[in-house]
Amino acid sequence: MAIKFYCDEHVDLAIASALRKRGVDILTAQEAGMLGAADEMHLQLAVSQNRVIFTQDTDFLRLHKSGAAHHGVIYTHRSTPIGKVIQGLLLIFQVLTQEEMKNHVEYL
Repeated sequence: MAIKFYCDEHVDLAIASALRKRGVDILTAQEAGMLGAADEMHLQLAVSQNRVIFTQDTDFLRLHKSGAAHHGVIYTHRSTPIGKVIQGLLLIFQVLTQEEMKNHVEYL
C-alpha cells in the first residue's frame, strides 16, 4: 500500500504542494483544522487516517521513544532545504510501504 503523508503545522506548505503535483496523497495540519493542536492529537489524527507524519518538530521523536503507536514518522531539521526535503519524501514514497513505516522513524 502506498504511503499517505500528514504534515504537521511546522512544515512549509510548498512541500505539500510539490508532492501533490507528483501524485502523493498528503494532508496538512492546516487542511485538517489542526493548527495549535497538541502533538498527541496530530498523532491520533494520522493514525486514524493511516498516514505517516512528516515533521520538523522533535516532539514527535520523543513520542516515538515513549512507545506511542504510529504509522510512521519522518523527521528533518528545519534548516534542511525544501528541495532536499521533497526529494527525500519522494524517495520514501517510492521505496517504502505503509506497512514498513508502521512504528518506524526515518530521518531526512
